[in-house]
Amino acid sequence: MRVITFQEPGRVSVSLESPAELVPGSVRVRTLFSGVSAGTELTAYRGTNPYLTRKWDTERRLFLEGQTHAYPLSGWGYQEVGEVVEAAPDVAEPPVGSLVWGIWGHRAEAVVPAEKLAGHILPPGADPVAGVFARVGAIALNAVHAADVHLGDQLAVFGQGVIGLLATRMAVLSGARVVAADAIPDRLELARKFGAAETFDVRSGSVAEFMRKRVEGADTAIELSGNHLGLQEAIRTVRKGGRVVAAGFYQGDGIGLRLGEEFHHNQVQLVSSQIGGVASWLAHRWDVERLQRTFMELVHRGEVEVGDLVTHVVPVERAAEAFDLIDKHQSEVLQLVFTFEES
Repeated sequence: MRVITFQEPGRVSVSLESPAELVPGSVRVRTLFSGVSAGTELTAYRGTNPYLTRKWDTERRLFLEGQTHAYPLSGWGYQEVGEVVEAAPDVAEPPVGSLVWGIWGHRAEAVVPAEKLAGHILPPGADPVAGVFARVGAIALNAVHAADVHLGDQLAVFGQGVIGLLATRMAVLSGARVVAADAIPDRLELARKFGAAETFDVRSGSVAEFMRKRVEGADTAIELSGNHLGLQEAIRTVRKGGRVVAAGFYQGDGIGLRLGEEFHHNQVQLVSSQIGGVASWLAHRWDVERLQRTFMELVHRGEVEVGDLVTHVVPVERAAEAFDLIDKHQSEVLQLVFTFEES
């Protein structure tokens, strides 16, 4: 059974592993599509992921000296769609033959607890590729929730990759007037299609100065570029007492952050958003599973269109070429999806 493996930084292979045994309470899913989360997976491909050089203590919630994961890394990925081809005798849902979305990594097949797929069946007529967006859609929705958007809010979204575009769309659905910022013209054009009131090419100047001329600054900014300079500009962009949601996966030291300037003088709220949990003030009502299902409901109702986000569909055998493309030409790739059809 084929599985994508990061052998070491910069080297990817398609390896073989034995199929897992079907156990009570589980189903066997044959993968149709598996999407690449460019930000997270590039940290594994490049060797910059903190899990590779630090140990995450789950009880104390601290990174300590040590190592959490080591190469080779097999089956990374969290955007999968497949067909249920076998079910344990004690499983009635999801039924054999149904198409489901979930997380089981870049592998041709997986045995998944049936309870993990509850509510994950794609409806008849749905485009199966749409299922690869469930997790990234939840990440975007989580950031919008953390922004605490109100009707009429002026909001800036930094970074118009897949998650940034989805955040732009859902912030608009939530009643915000969105300014979308990025350096890639094609992505800014998509942001307009997703409902952004205005777009700003960050190569042309300062988003903060642009928004202060328009509306005296943003009420809230969502930062999804994962770039420390982007985070600094987001901090500069919000009004006094405004909120910045840091939802990107920032690597290394925070070079470029000047926390003695606007952050300090404007009493900016800096909030982290990460898919390991929901905003603390919503935890009694929301969880990650609800985020995922809510996003997929928006897709099925046609309120969020994900088809235009897929730029590359690649056979799994070309995984090494695909990651090299994302690494060296990231601006050319929005959503890359692997297919697992037998060659």
